[in-house]
Amino acid sequence: MESHARVATDKAARYMTQLAKHWSHKFEVAYDETSAVFPLPLGTCRMVAHPDGLDITVEAADLEGLARLEDVVAKHLDRFAFREGELKYGWTRAWAAGSVDPRAMRINALH
Repeated sequence: MESHARVATDKAARYMTQLAKHWSHKFEVAYDETSAVFPLPLGTCRMVAHPDGLDITVEAADLEGLARLEDVVAKHLDRFAFREGELKYGWTRAWAAGSVDPRAMRINALH
């Protein structure tokens, strides 16, 4: 399962790099000036920094893990962006063809 968010900020590279350095103490993080890959216990997070925003993609094995990973990434980035206030994420989830669970989607829509 996969989820994507585009976060509007002119400090995308800065926040991504701060997160990469923070997580590199515990995980095998790969990053450069414009992209980062974070293999985490819950799943994988990929980021691409642009002048006007940060593209974030998270992948997890199940819906619960995906929701937790979205939350972990958002909370960490918000700590670095405290001067901007909370960033807006608007996660969009994608499932591989044939693996959509309509019941889970309905439950998710109610929350």
